[in-house]
Amino acid sequence: MVKTQNRPILVVMAAGMGSRYGGLKQIDPVGPHGEAILDYSLYDARRAGFETVVFIIKPEIDEAFRQSVGARAETAGLTVRYAYQTLDRLPAGFAVPEGRQKPWGTAHAVLAAADQIDAPFAVINADDYYGPTGFRLIHDHLAAACAGPDAPAPWAMVGFLLGNTVSANGSVSRGVCQLDEHSRLVQVTERTRIEKRGDGIAYTEDGGASWVPLPADAVVSMNLWGFTPDFVDRARAGFAAFLTENLPKNPLKCEYYLPSVVTAALEASDAAVTVLTSPDRWHGITYREDKPELMEALARMSREGLYPQDRLF
Repeated sequence: MVKTQNRPILVVMAAGMGSRYGGLKQIDPVGPHGEAILDYSLYDARRAGFETVVFIIKPEIDEAFRQSVGARAETAGLTVRYAYQTLDRLPAGFAVPEGRQKPWGTAHAVLAAADQIDAPFAVINADDYYGPTGFRLIHDHLAAACAGPDAPAPWAMVGFLLGNTVSANGSVSRGVCQLDEHSRLVQVTERTRIEKRGDGIAYTEDGGASWVPLPADAVVSMNLWGFTPDFVDRARAGFAAFLTENLPKNPLKCEYYLPSVVTAALEASDAAVTVLTSPDRWHGITYREDKPELMEALARMSREGLYPQDRLF
């Protein structure tokens, strides 16, 4: 068994293709001094107490990523590790479908980093701005799991209010959460097309023929999770079954999501997930039209003192 570190680590999923955005948004400059959106997450994570970061990337962007975000992370004092998400990382007996280009999803990304995960870990998207609160909440929760083998903390998720996470420029995918009376997660339902509609928010599952309203204060997952290392074993155990079920139906686009692994563990009563709700507003660049709004928000937060007036690193 791998010896567990005494501090939680941060795992960053940065292998997404950015098809809707139309570019390599993981390293696209958005800050007042050319910072990428991920630089803000690294800054917030570092001041929350994280000391080690694992970047999950595609081999094709390795050099550009190391020379930009990776180098700045090292300047910030973080220990940096790399893992590579490739299509051919599949269980025995499975092959990449002809024509498949899309990565296998967020749970597969974590599996790609299995060799680098030796402690309780937080996992985030590279292209979402989470704000400082979420990183403090998840770090403090995970720190309890580093106390020793006899004191594991349950899994956790930082939830955001749906109204703080939607884009004015198109649809978004969100994991809509159901909580119990103790703020424990009951289930996550992935909604792949959520939009602002008039004064409200709604989702569709039939291409827009019908819409179902969602409350603005619904708690949603933005893939800011906290796990103990046993999550990797759980994800690995379920991947073959996922492929068996979904490859015949959707060979080019099916994805193995983190929430589906969590839901399976909850249904089997194998995990407890504490939901830590952040009031911070999400910002991202799902679409190119989101970029000006994000840049203004980051500049404003720098003027207000949330971030340095000069460079982050």
